[in-house]
Amino acid sequence: MRLTVIGSSGSVSGPDSASSCYLVEADHDGRTWRVLLDLGSGAFGQLLRHGDPATLDGVLLSHLHADHVVDTAALHVYLKYGPGAPHPRVDIHGPEGTQARLAQICGDSDTPDDQFRVFTWDPAAPVRIGPLSIVPFVVRHPTPAYAMRISGPAENGDGTRVITYTGDTDACAGVAEAAQGADLLLSEAAFEEGRDTVRGIHLTGRRAGELARGAGARRLVLTHLPPWTSPATVHAEALTAYSGPVDLAEPGATWRL
Repeated sequence: MRLTVIGSSGSVSGPDSASSCYLVEADHDGRTWRVLLDLGSGAFGQLLRHGDPATLDGVLLSHLHADHVVDTAALHVYLKYGPGAPHPRVDIHGPEGTQARLAQICGDSDTPDDQFRVFTWDPAAPVRIGPLSIVPFVVRHPTPAYAMRISGPAENGDGTRVITYTGDTDACAGVAEAAQGADLLLSEAAFEEGRDTVRGIHLTGRRAGELARGAGARRLVLTHLPPWTSPATVHAEALTAYSGPVDLAEPGATWRL
């Protein structure tokens, strides 16, 4: 199983990165399965660097804020009008209201049904896509939001590996459960200690580190940093709470599990 960063900027796209978008790939039964975690502003153009978007097996939306979903409109255009179009529909999984949100993004006169099949997250019903099992967990954010626990085959063929993606959340029971024993914890860290005092929206680097330590995660990757948040500050904060390896997500970076 492989994780590649397509975009890692938080809240808005930045000068060096598109907004949230991550590609998870796994080889199984003679083919590569490919799913996206979110598809935020500016991400579709960068996705083109990593293969044909028409080969996606699914798009998994953590929540419906623009910086996580707005480039579904670009994917819709590509599937409907791009090279080789029209392409088969792509499955999209997201919170309640995803269908209406996609229709809004794609344009009121252009429903997304022709290119997307939309499913609503149910924490009691894991989603299976090829060799990948995805379990959603309700997390703490101003809008309905989910973390995802993704299990898939190890790159070396030895057992199963787990990626947990927090989506956008503050510390809560849901994200702690999702992160338990993860081989890689892809955690948002949009806020800085002492600067951002509001709670219930985002993690800081320190709180992301506490999450990784408490969950026994093997590696922490910090992401969703807005252009006005210091990567060095967030990284240093995480190291005060977690003694394992800590990376900063950057476009094009890949981890093989």
